[in-house]
Amino acid sequence: MNVKTPHPAIGGNWASLLLPIAADDSIEFDKLGEEIDILIDAGVDGIYSNGTAGEFHNQTEEEFDRIQAMLAERCKASSMPFVIGACQPDPLIMLNRISRAAALNPRAIQVILPDWWPLSDAEAADFLKRAADVACGIPLILYNPPHAKRVLSPKALGMLCAAAPAVIGIKLADGDASWYAEARRHLSGLSLLVPGHHLATGIKEGVATGSFSNVACLSPRGAQAWTVSMRDELDAALDLERRICTFMDAHIVPFRQEFGYSNAALDKLLSAIGNWGPVGTRLRFPYRSIDMAEAVRLRGIALSELPDLFP
Repeated sequence: MNVKTPHPAIGGNWASLLLPIAADDSIEFDKLGEEIDILIDAGVDGIYSNGTAGEFHNQTEEEFDRIQAMLAERCKASSMPFVIGACQPDPLIMLNRISRAAALNPRAIQVILPDWWPLSDAEAADFLKRAADVACGIPLILYNPPHAKRVLSPKALGMLCAAAPAVIGIKLADGDASWYAEARRHLSGLSLLVPGHHLATGIKEGVATGSFSNVACLSPRGAQAWTVSMRDELDAALDLERRICTFMDAHIVPFRQEFGYSNAALDKLLSAIGNWGPVGTRLRFPYRSIDMAEAVRLRGIALSELPDLFP
């Protein structure tokens, strides 16, 4: 069993910072600032930058610094917790991002394992130890999504995090009952951030502390209310989860499975369906975006099938 040194847990409903992209592929920083303000006003438990949906893989270093500085400034002014994603497939670039992110004093820094050539277990531990040194006391969150070159089992993650105590949490996909049993056995003491549309199940299983949430992409306020409801109304929250998953499977997942759009495109589609901010559906070249007309078409369906998320 993996027992961590004490750090404040990363939990609850965390909203992803999505990049508003102009027709010329530039980042619309005025809209990004507006988006941050909307998320703060929605009262989410925290905001995180530079996940996959934040297109961390498709930014210059100057843009990276400007995004994180804007997020840190606005969150600190409002006492909103924030996590900076320093992810980058290149390990040297990622270590430099970690160093610069640490100077902004986020709640934690999210990292991936370097991604062009899969790391061995020993190499992965070495990298996380170096990342911890560079982070200068800021705790780390390991992002190990289903599209990583190595998707680690709960046992492997537990061993890796035991070798790198600065890692206090993991963003990962969950699984079936046997996966949850393995997570309880090997990942005790870590903040586990499961997919947003599975959060109620993760809470019921006693494993999840929260989510870096795709449901918050659809409705930050609705996702926050749903997360709060899990404390006292878990059965109702599980019912809403079933309806969210039905909506996702019927209307969102086919864009990936049948048409090959990226996960970032799906999250931006959710944001456009929710129509809560100035993000839009456009991704940066060369990634293809889902037409805004699809968001308009699905908006009425979402309001009809998931009214609980749109108070």
